[in-house]
Amino acid sequence: VTTPFRILCVCMSNVCRSPTAEAVLRKLIARSGLTTRIEVCSAGTHGYRAGDACDANSQRVASAKGYDLSQIRARRIGWQDLDYFDLILAMDRSNLYNLRRLATAEQLMRIRLIMDYATRFTEDEVPDPYLTLGGRFELVLEMIEDAASGLVEEIRRQFEPVASNTSDTVQGTPQR
Repeated sequence: VTTPFRILCVCMSNVCRSPTAEAVLRKLIARSGLTTRIEVCSAGTHGYRAGDACDANSQRVASAKGYDLSQIRARRIGWQDLDYFDLILAMDRSNLYNLRRLATAEQLMRIRLIMDYATRFTEDEVPDPYLTLGGRFELVLEMIEDAASGLVEEIRRQFEPVASNTSDTVQGTPQR
């Protein structure tokens, strides 16, 4: 039995950006035929919304593009998550900072910004739609789709059999 590669998406309250990233990644992983090889979850750095359903605007925008956030419930990240997950993706620098404060030296290598994997957007953070005028939920989804697509492509390439003796290891995404 092969242990799946485990990805955790993290934002502040786990009701908008990180559950959106979880749903997008799950769909892209399924489309790539990697469902049995990759596990995805999400959490928040703060627990004040724990147990809550995803934001209605996030659900509406995601649903319009075929993503289902209805079963995802907010939860706070725990110390055990830092050991369990192979790659922890922060939505912005504030959450990256909070995650790094919790992590050991070994765990630090697993923590990245999700936008590190983007191919079209140059921003390094997914903006919190609660903090932006007009709540740009569509932009948030587009940015997450871009980054998730880049990440799944990198992982897919790593899971392919290597034809030569050279190894292409992606920083933050260890080979399995």
